[in-house]
Amino acid sequence: MMKVHLRIVTRENFRECLNLRVAESQKSLVATTTQSLAEAYVNPNLFPLAVYDSAVCGYEQPEMPMIGFAMYEIVAGVGFIMRLMIDSKYQRQGYGRATMIEVIRRLKLCPDVEIIATSYQKENDVAAKFYQSLGFRQWDISYARSHLTEVYVKLEE
Repeated sequence: MMKVHLRIVTRENFRECLNLRVAESQKSLVATTTQSLAEAYVNPNLFPLAVYDSAVCGYEQPEMPMIGFAMYEIVAGVGFIMRLMIDSKYQRQGYGRATMIEVIRRLKLCPDVEIIATSYQKENDVAAKFYQSLGFRQWDISYARSHLTEVYVKLEE
């Protein structure tokens, strides 16, 4: 199974982060890293993370390229995974699952997090199956029930 190493997006790696791209068919399903980093700049509850293969762990300057991006928010007891994006060159290799497992592990360590949740667009069947395979189930919360385009799910332990 693949393993990943997550790092804070910094001045040194943010250009590489901006250059991450998903497949053409996914562009309408995933926010750009430019949009995500702009949101994180103005919202201190957002935590943007660069995704690398675990082989870079221990190296101050990674000798391998950034393979993806993830971002979560912590508000009102919820660790909400807002973004998961693996560059098109590294998709279908297990990095998406490995990234989610690592983000979930980190959120479980945070004392302010009581619920881990995420969402996906209703038409994104691939995301629905992926999150279900990780243990996420429909989240019955009022704003989720009334949302027209997103499905909200929370991790069931």
